[in-house]
Amino acid sequence: MSSFLAEASSRSVASASKRRLKRPVHGILLLDKPTGISSNRALQVARRALGATKGGHTGNLDVAASGLLPLCFGEATKVCGFLLEADKRYQATVRLGVTTASGDAEGEVLSRSDNLPGSRALVEDALTTLRGPQMQIPPMYSALKRDGQPLYKLARQGIEVERQARPVVINRLDMLALEGETVVLDVSCSKGTYIRSLAVSLGEILGCGASLSGLRRLEAGPYDITHAHSLDLFEGERYPPEVLEELLLPIDSALQSFPQTCLDAEGKQRVRQGQILSLGASDRMVGLIRLYGPDGEFLGMGEGDGAGQVQPRRLMATVKDPD
Repeated sequence: MSSFLAEASSRSVASASKRRLKRPVHGILLLDKPTGISSNRALQVARRALGATKGGHTGNLDVAASGLLPLCFGEATKVCGFLLEADKRYQATVRLGVTTASGDAEGEVLSRSDNLPGSRALVEDALTTLRGPQMQIPPMYSALKRDGQPLYKLARQGIEVERQARPVVINRLDMLALEGETVVLDVSCSKGTYIRSLAVSLGEILGCGASLSGLRRLEAGPYDITHAHSLDLFEGERYPPEVLEELLLPIDSALQSFPQTCLDAEGKQRVRQGQILSLGASDRMVGLIRLYGPDGEFLGMGEGDGAGQVQPRRLMATVKDPD
């Protein structure tokens, strides 16, 4: 535990009333979501502890899954979409020989098979066919909606509807362990990939059936689980909100893959007014660009046209007036 959290424990009781007061909080929290709790519930626990007026998560983790869940508060919610679009990495545990209605351990068992692969080579060969770009049909037991109704609610009623296949990319799919009916996989994939569907496909290729028995998210965009904080820190009013706020990362930490440019005071003022910026022929960037003020303050995102002009696109309301 960080030293500043330890020192803050003595102030927790005195600051308890402050925690219920909503206040502007801006930044990104890397949370290690435990199993047994929804992503939205984890968000609300952290939001209440911080006293944040606004918050959102950046990609749902199933109740049965654990791991990295980036949470955006205040103006950081404007970059949620970038993290939703980012690649993810998981450690997945697959149970061979068992198929379930939901494709994971939560569903009713549909079949069992003792015809398990007899060697690592067979599993490796099967994994080879699952790497790269592919079309994946979302499972019925998912949060996708049809006519406003989540598919998993329809599935629980025994209703199955047609789902359109979606393009996904499995960038990496490595076997970490194989012991009996259990396979542990390291999966790096594009957004929207259903790991349970990947497990089901593996079972189909091997001819024994399979289901997902465990899932932990290790990476999301530029972030990894080693820098995530336990949900326990935010429960039970253990620490004052202003202390917990020190755990937040800067908003632009989610955008480091984009190029940047630093503006002078006049450029900063033009950004505030939503005006097009002329950066000159020497700065012909194309696409999204991080914009900073003369004091290094993150102003938001702009879009370059490749001819030296940038149109402000997504600006931070916390931008200060130029000196």
